[in-house]
Amino acid sequence: MTEPLHFTSLLEFEFTQAIRLQVWRHAADRTRGYSEREADQMLADWEADAASGANVRVPCDTSAVLRLARTYSLQRAVKGGHRTLDILHVATAIHLGAKEFLTFDARQRALADYAGLRVPV
Repeated sequence: MTEPLHFTSLLEFEFTQAIRLQVWRHAADRTRGYSEREADQMLADWEADAASGANVRVPCDTSAVLRLARTYSLQRAVKGGHRTLDILHVATAIHLGAKEFLTFDARQRALADYAGLRVPV
């Protein structure tokens, strides 16, 4: 990427929560998830990237995002099986004027494409 990765508080929460969930999974089964040490390093790396400007938190109007997400839900959820957070992330990107959207999820990719975002492979 030639510019910083833009993220919102929603994405940051989902990312950090996913890491914490993996620590819980690892505690139950050492072959799964991440150790606390690994998780702490991932979170420290995230903070370092934000501090260096590699990742930049951007504000957004949550009410406007929720209105847009509702529209996408009404239009596409039944057809595409889109999950709540997937819809919220796409709606946030559209609200913020993004042109490109990064995802590894096929259904989220389809929704982003429907919304007019370019999704690199």
